[in-house]
Amino acid sequence: MAAPYLIAIGGSAGGLQPVLTLLPELSADLNAAIIIVLHRQNHNASVLPELLAARTSWTVKEAAEKEPLESGTIYIAPADYHLLIETDHTLSLDDSEKVNFSRPSIDVTFSTAAMAYKSHMTAILLSGANADGVDGLMDVNDAGGITAVQDPTTAEVDYMPKQALEQVKIAHILTPQDMATFINSIAKV
Repeated sequence: MAAPYLIAIGGSAGGLQPVLTLLPELSADLNAAIIIVLHRQNHNASVLPELLAARTSWTVKEAAEKEPLESGTIYIAPADYHLLIETDHTLSLDDSEKVNFSRPSIDVTFSTAAMAYKSHMTAILLSGANADGVDGLMDVNDAGGITAVQDPTTAEVDYMPKQALEQVKIAHILTPQDMATFINSIAKV
């Protein structure tokens, strides 16, 4: 069975709100899996899956070691673990050093996803206060994937999307209200 299309979404400070905005508008029939990497504290770990699941008809779960990516499922990077995508389209958790002061690191997820999925993926970088995700977006571009960032004028903290726009050739600049329509259009069955 062919792997589902992959949409990787990363954000930091202010990144949760765009996710909450796009989830209710996702089509239920997309042949896609979504990975969400948000910088968060360990004590917030248990509530995020339930919070997101209440906003969508998709299955929402915290990512687990060696779990295969399945269509119609949203995987959340666990707090304090890097989330890697293996070439066999399974997930791996790693507790190695922080990258860009972050674990989970958006760069780690975007870069490993690019290696595994090549042109069969899209990466979206949201609001945030550091440059995590910028190098990963470069890797997605190099692998033939699609890159997008949140419109910095709509970001609670515009540093992360601005850094991406300054350093990477970004294909799409999206408001939170446009993100679900964009995802629905690229991952149609």
